[in-house]
Amino acid sequence: MAEEEVKTTVDEEVVETTEAPEAEEKFAKAGKKSKKHVEEVKAEEERQARKAERAASDKAAAEKPKGAKPVTRPRIERRGKKYQDAAKLVEKGKIYGLKDAIDLAIKTNPAKFDASLEAHVRLGVDPRQADQNIRTTIVLPNGNGKTVRVAVFAPLDACKAAKAAGADIAEDEEFLKQLEKGVIDFDVLISTPAYMPKLGKFARLLGPKGLMPNPKAGTVTMDVEKAVKESKAGKVEYRVDKQSIVHIGLGKVSFGTDKLFENANTFFDSLKAQKPASLKGTYVKSVFITTTMGPSISVENLYN
Repeated sequence: MAEEEVKTTVDEEVVETTEAPEAEEKFAKAGKKSKKHVEEVKAEEERQARKAERAASDKAAAEKPKGAKPVTRPRIERRGKKYQDAAKLVEKGKIYGLKDAIDLAIKTNPAKFDASLEAHVRLGVDPRQADQNIRTTIVLPNGNGKTVRVAVFAPLDACKAAKAAGADIAEDEEFLKQLEKGVIDFDVLISTPAYMPKLGKFARLLGPKGLMPNPKAGTVTMDVEKAVKESKAGKVEYRVDKQSIVHIGLGKVSFGTDKLFENANTFFDSLKAQKPASLKGTYVKSVFITTTMGPSISVENLYN
């Protein structure tokens, strides 16, 4: 009995060891039955399954009820309380006379500091046209309320005259050394035509800040003494921007209505004189007066 059991176990082991291995999947060298093509088909099926799963989840998310749409408050409600109180004094849709507008702007000034009175004028010009690119300077009769630091880059004789006229900086070669260090401690730079080539290499430093001397602005001149006196007396430059709008400060609120009105008339007389001969249509489209932080006030347009 024991011998028979041993024989059967041995026979089973032999049968197990002699079983044929599983046949491997055979692929063609090319075509639809190639290994590469089969793997690509499987990858594509998996990709399509993932795509269908994402579409189902997106559909479920879209069907999910959304919350209430957020309410956007009007711009006036997003302002401070002082501004809102000041804006109530300005009648909506009303066009004011210039003097009344200035008086109202002073009353509606919400700032604690001595704010500036500003004029913003939309013109019907095309700034891309050379003869319609308005840029000039005026001397406000009552000044603009700002302390202007004037620098002069000119020969030594002109520098002495500029210093006597009130220039803060008046130097020759020493001035260039300060510019090379990037030191700019002035608001207006005046130079003579002969000295302009020396400032050419500083155009990238001075140009973006609006400090490069320019004949249109009256800062390139032989009469340096006169230019310094005008700058100190309240000479301001205005120019039209890319949106055809002129922005200018007319003085401080502390000046009072009469002085600001006088400054405003000087500006509008100058602006009217700058009307291009080639312009067809309306010159001044709209005029608004405001303080630094106050509401805007529409002004009657009498300047065409």
